[in-house]
Amino acid sequence: MTTPATAWPLENAVFSAAMLAHRLPWADAPARALGLDSLTREGAARGVLAHLRRSRSGRPVRLRTPFGSFLVPLGAADTAGLLAEGAASDALAPAVRLDAAGRRHGLYPHVPLPPDAAPSAAACAGPLAEELERVASARRDDHALPWEVWRPGLLRAARRVVAGAAAADDTLLSEVLLRTAGAAGSRTYDGRAAALNRRLAPFLADPEPGSVAAGLARSRAAGPLVPAARTQAEPPPGHGRPEAALAHTLAVVSEAAVTTALQALALTAAGVPGAAGGPAAAVALALDHFPPVEAVVHPVRTRFVWDGLAVEAGTEILAAPGWLREAAVTAEAGDGPDAPRPDGPSPFCGSATGCTTTAFAVGVAEEIVRFFTEAARPALLSPALAPDRMPFTLAPHTLLVALPAAGAVPPTARAATPASYAALARADADRLDGHARSLAACAAEAGWNGDEVGERFRMHLLEHAERCTRAATDLRTAARHLAD
Repeated sequence: MTTPATAWPLENAVFSAAMLAHRLPWADAPARALGLDSLTREGAARGVLAHLRRSRSGRPVRLRTPFGSFLVPLGAADTAGLLAEGAASDALAPAVRLDAAGRRHGLYPHVPLPPDAAPSAAACAGPLAEELERVASARRDDHALPWEVWRPGLLRAARRVVAGAAAADDTLLSEVLLRTAGAAGSRTYDGRAAALNRRLAPFLADPEPGSVAAGLARSRAAGPLVPAARTQAEPPPGHGRPEAALAHTLAVVSEAAVTTALQALALTAAGVPGAAGGPAAAVALALDHFPPVEAVVHPVRTRFVWDGLAVEAGTEILAAPGWLREAAVTAEAGDGPDAPRPDGPSPFCGSATGCTTTAFAVGVAEEIVRFFTEAARPALLSPALAPDRMPFTLAPHTLLVALPAAGAVPPTARAATPASYAALARADADRLDGHARSLAACAAEAGWNGDEVGERFRMHLLEHAERCTRAATDLRTAARHLAD
């Protein structure tokens, strides 16, 4: 029996520097401009972990950082095995999410979904298509769906397939769910969870056939729900209730619909080879490169042994699928990653041993991609993505994808007419306004306050934001002239 090896001081320093760099908004700009991905924040973190994988024979290693000391498994199989043994030994406390800058956030507690509660893809395809038609009808002249349209539309679709048609219009339900998840691990969580359960109770009392709520109602009638996962040392009050399972399902499906499906559409539109195999391949590739929960900390509360390695109480296991991806997808067709396994750690929540909701959420994301790609391949308007150079991050709110409807032709493919140029000019003006808002938000970051150099960068950002706003105004004026 052995104890985990400890990384060398230089290895700790490089990994810590990569985490700290996430607090500096300008840190990656020079490296990205020169194409030196290994010098970016994510590149440095992945580089040192790849080095550790080689130098430590792939065995888990202890890394010391300014944000804590972590036991880091260096591959997907070891991550799954280590966490499975910890869960089987009832040795893991509730997990927390670790962002790329080392900050800790509460995770909505994992609640198992009974296997027969989730409807089949065929059962939810009809209601989902109705909601997606509503979203598609709100496209702009260039067939693009801005984030301000996409997010509320897909949240509505998630509520429809999970809780039924009566929940589709309940926009406050998603807001309460978001605030409850954000309070996980805090003193206010129990009160917010109780409020969320009260809001979900009517959908379980009179469930719509074909929804997850109906499946949970059937399971409740057949007997008690599956007990909460053993990764939760002491499940919060109410976690044996169907409301908690429904809330967890809604949280996971909402993330898949809003974030993962849009990323998969962007990868498809950009022509990334791994996404060429259809909706399932595109969604799997998006989850492989951009897992919604990229790093989870699992505190160990009692000692256990895995594969001859003793893991002591007080250890914190860092499961980081977003940083531990072993190899990029190659250019050969069909070489994309497999979809997440139901018995492995979920990319959507902090479960250590799998999440039955994940398979349903992945299916929903695939249906969304299929709906928008059946007629024609979408077009990525921004940001620019090179098919052979995947970015390390792909924030959904930065994506603008043109989604042709069935039988429709995007304006960019029509004959050059004043009306088509007017539509393009308005679309470009909207994008410039979006750039201006992003630049202004970046300039508002507190990280620029440290010294004269930071203040100078802030002034440059604000000046560029003003130029984007002026250019957008000029484009709209030109669009009005062209339309007349």
